[in-house]
Amino acid sequence: MDDQRQGLHARVLAALGPAITGGDHPPGSVLRTDELERRFDVSRTVMREAIRVLESMNLVRSRRRVGVTVLPAEEWDVFDPQVITWRLQGADRPRQLRSLTMLRSAVEPAAARLAADLATPSECAELTEHALGMVATSRGQQLDGYLVHDVAFHRVVLRASRNEMFARLGDVVAAVLTGRTEHHVMFSDPDPHAVTLHVQVAEAVRTRDAARAEELTRQITLGAMAELDVLAP
Repeated sequence: MDDQRQGLHARVLAALGPAITGGDHPPGSVLRTDELERRFDVSRTVMREAIRVLESMNLVRSRRRVGVTVLPAEEWDVFDPQVITWRLQGADRPRQLRSLTMLRSAVEPAAARLAADLATPSECAELTEHALGMVATSRGQQLDGYLVHDVAFHRVVLRASRNEMFARLGDVVAAVLTGRTEHHVMFSDPDPHAVTLHVQVAEAVRTRDAARAEELTRQITLGAMAELDVLAP
């Protein structure tokens, strides 16, 4: 796909995706491709490519002589990072953040326990590096820099668990951490206790203290839920 078509394709998705997940096009509504082509001023090829992406996420179903039908939320690929991002742009953001944080609470403590047993020395070093990076960017409203280390830290924990299902959730966790920052569902500086907990998790993994790694990570996710109670009730 050439750069121009790629840009048009992205523009269509950036408009249609949030409109569908935000309820502007409710389940069962039919989108006519010819009308969409005129609305976005794009070719049939570009529109078909965009619809194909939305179909891959189970947001819509395309049928000849019917059009493009919006599917109910129960059928969406809710683990797709792009779907998560679009849903976080809408009015349902607090519930979506809460749902994702509950998922993290269920998965990440178990992943940290496994990581303490199975992480390689290089992964232990990565965890320490990113935990210290979080410390260095935790003051002075450096949330963008903090986010880079926060995302990387949790990706390493999930990957080091050696559970391929957990590892695949790295993109999901990255999407929720990014959305929390971009939509200002965080304090201007991260909670110092949460930052300290990340440093302690890195140390627990390095010293192979599985029970401590699990408990500390559980405290991180519980703290994230408590922040939501304040910032996105």
